[in-house]
Amino acid sequence: QVQVVESGGGLVQAGGSLRLSCAASGRTFTMGWFRQAPGKEREFVAAISWSGGITLYADSVKGRFTISREYAKNTVSLQMNSLKPEDTAVYYCALTREGTATLRQGKSDYWGQGTQVTVSS
Repeated sequence: QVQVVESGGGLVQAGGSLRLSCAASGRTFTMGWFRQAPGKEREFVAAISWSGGITLYADSVKGRFTISREYAKNTVSLQMNSLKPEDTAVYYCALTREGTATLRQGKSDYWGQGTQVTVSS
């Protein structure tokens, strides 16, 4: 059974930064992040291929968020800068055996438990 553990959420003022991390057990996967705000559907945020050579971002976070991975620890991180109140949501780490395009559609093999990010105005 693959374990997915997220960390790094919290409360920050608008314009601030946070860094989320996700550690996965087992093999190397395509990894990414989704988020779900209250009353809204879960939406794609970013994804990175198993090689690290391909990254995808939602238009709403391009230029502000950066996804990266560390192979030695089998982790993926999401550096979030210039945060806005509309970034407030529960952020979920997602893993798939397929590619980034598949993950972007929400077709994940494994999900983390979620970590809360709150951006105050």
